[in-house]
Amino acid sequence: MAKLAVASKQICKIAVPMPLYRLFDYLLPDSIDPASLQIGIRVSVPFGKQKKTGVLLEVCQDSEVQTNRLKTIGKILDRQSLLSQPDLQLLFWASRYYHHPLGEVLAAAFPVALRKGKDAVIQQEKAYVLSPKGKLLKPEQLKRAPKQQAMLALFQQSPGPLDSATLKEWNDNWRGTLKGLLDKKLIMLAQDNEMIDTPVCRQAPLTANAQQQQAIDRIRSTLGQFSVFLLEGVTGSGKTEVYMQVIEQVLQQNRQILVLLPEITLTPQLEQRFLQRFAVPIVSSHSKLTDNQRLNAWLMMQQGKGGIMLGTRSALFTPMARPGLIVLDEEHDSSFKQQEGFRFSARDVAVVRARNLGIPIVLGSATPSLESLYNVSQQRYHLLHLPERAGNAIKPRFQMLDIRNKKIQDGLSESLVAEINKTLAKQEQVLLFLNRRGYAPVQMCHSCGYVSRCRRCDANLVIHYDENRLRCHHCGSEQGLIRQCPVCQSGELRAIGLGTERIEKTLAELFPGKTVVRLDRDTTQRKGTLEDYLQRINRGQADIIVGTQMLAKGHHFPNVTLVALLDVDSGLFSIDFHSAEKLAQMIVQVAGRAGRAEKEGRVILQTRQPDHPLLTTLLREGYRAFARSALAERHMAALPPYSHQALLRVQAPNAQAPQQFLLAVVECLKVLNNGKTLVLGPVAAPMARRAGQFRFQLLLQSVQRKELHNLLDRLLPEIEQIPERKKVRWSLDVDPVDLY
Repeated sequence: MAKLAVASKQICKIAVPMPLYRLFDYLLPDSIDPASLQIGIRVSVPFGKQKKTGVLLEVCQDSEVQTNRLKTIGKILDRQSLLSQPDLQLLFWASRYYHHPLGEVLAAAFPVALRKGKDAVIQQEKAYVLSPKGKLLKPEQLKRAPKQQAMLALFQQSPGPLDSATLKEWNDNWRGTLKGLLDKKLIMLAQDNEMIDTPVCRQAPLTANAQQQQAIDRIRSTLGQFSVFLLEGVTGSGKTEVYMQVIEQVLQQNRQILVLLPEITLTPQLEQRFLQRFAVPIVSSHSKLTDNQRLNAWLMMQQGKGGIMLGTRSALFTPMARPGLIVLDEEHDSSFKQQEGFRFSARDVAVVRARNLGIPIVLGSATPSLESLYNVSQQRYHLLHLPERAGNAIKPRFQMLDIRNKKIQDGLSESLVAEINKTLAKQEQVLLFLNRRGYAPVQMCHSCGYVSRCRRCDANLVIHYDENRLRCHHCGSEQGLIRQCPVCQSGELRAIGLGTERIEKTLAELFPGKTVVRLDRDTTQRKGTLEDYLQRINRGQADIIVGTQMLAKGHHFPNVTLVALLDVDSGLFSIDFHSAEKLAQMIVQVAGRAGRAEKEGRVILQTRQPDHPLLTTLLREGYRAFARSALAERHMAALPPYSHQALLRVQAPNAQAPQQFLLAVVECLKVLNNGKTLVLGPVAAPMARRAGQFRFQLLLQSVQRKELHNLLDRLLPEIEQIPERKKVRWSLDVDPVDLY
């Protein structure tokens, strides 16, 4: 009888979000009919002393664990799977390709609310629109109620309904103002179907030039089938207009579109453009939104109620009821590679997703990655080229400024200061780029040579003068700014080097009466500040803009005619073979902010290396020539994309444990490796100690992708048997984008 009882028990194989390469067996409650269960549904299960939300992958009658030791599923959370068969297929592939535990990969497909076991129900938020009376009333007529006047103007400028989250972002005390406008019947509640309109567009498309039209026609001809397009367009060439005209046709076919962007900062401005253009529900997904907002966006697409999703890397796995197109803008950007946990490349997985769904994918960039250009040469991708700026805008002129033996004031040469003065005299704006925030990267004692170092990292503490702090940009630890040397007790501490904060102060002294705006992570932490700064710049309320790489991507500043890169040399010398590509991309992207309207733009590069081949090739022959040269170098050195890499990173509170662990891994590799994979290391990471952890790494490289993955398949089970693994934290990064 006991055996019969065991045989009749239903065993459920559950993927639990844990860093373990296995599924877990649970018993199905007697009250639930196994025939009613679908693969892919969420279930709540006891796991140790916790409850976890897992995904059901199989119901069977066999388990390697005795039935009386198995726990029972706590709760069935879904009646039907929230993920389609193609969604699950993609996640299984990603788990295999990146050699990452399936439970954690599946969890990455869900928004946080669903990971926590919340119901898959759209949380309806009230949204408001102008009433017929509100459309006609001029805001100035509300001069006795300035807050209502400002809110009415906000509604009149918005192309669609505004919900509570948007109004709160505008002003924390929005409720009273809103009530006043409701009482005056100037605004009203939006109906649920307010944004579903026909035709799909609110505005007519712009007139495309010949190259844009060719690109639009090529992509449109493949709708309904898999194809990869690399849209290479110089900055300002109108790539977004190409996307939007293709999207219009996809919407007319009643299909959905996923648009991926590298940075949160680009999402609001693109969302605004899309809202003005399209009359379908547009949703966003990125880390600045609340859990409920991200849940709603995910479910809108999953249920087919959303037409377009704009999102960052994590939005890649959002299910689409009627998939039609994937667009990935700034495809070269390293932000598309997840650097913690499940280390996937959103660009590469998006291509596989498009293939599985049988739909086209468009990868856009002014500076395509070497991997994508290589795929074009292998005829895997179709190249579409936009060589001219859209409208009347002309390409900026480049100038190399040799600053050897020249007088420099806090990073600004006399020649550059003169050029800034000329530009400001014409009522035009200047943009200065320095990819280093803070006041100065080093605090050094002039008497004894002491340098302020982080106690937890192999790194200097950065001076943040305005906050009176010394801060580590790697682990976040900080302390008060010291005024006296702790070694020799002298007061000769000096700020060495440049950061954006120091440049800002110098500019204020050199150009009194001019407005300087600094854009970096320190000045844009508060919600809405970046948007405020961008509006001020576009309204002409800023003369000089100084900032870090957040300035390089996608921003349109029509009145900026002079762009200067203050320190290009720091990127010319690096141990990482990716650095030349990243520097070239950064130079071209920053230069693309100059002269985007009718006025001609100029780009100045301050350098002590005017004859460096990277700079001379890039400035004389353009990015494509640089890419050809860089690919030839990679080919000679058998580096990616001509080979394939996996990086095993290890860290521990002491230096011995990671080395012992990696030496044990090397011993395993001696047995498993057939000689077709190169084993490099173990070596200390470029930053050997970070946040109190000693870091070492082992690089595996093979010219055959299949050989590398076969080796990893055999290696990972062996790693699980290495006793030293319990003393370290380790991770595997397939196709790493940097070696740090």
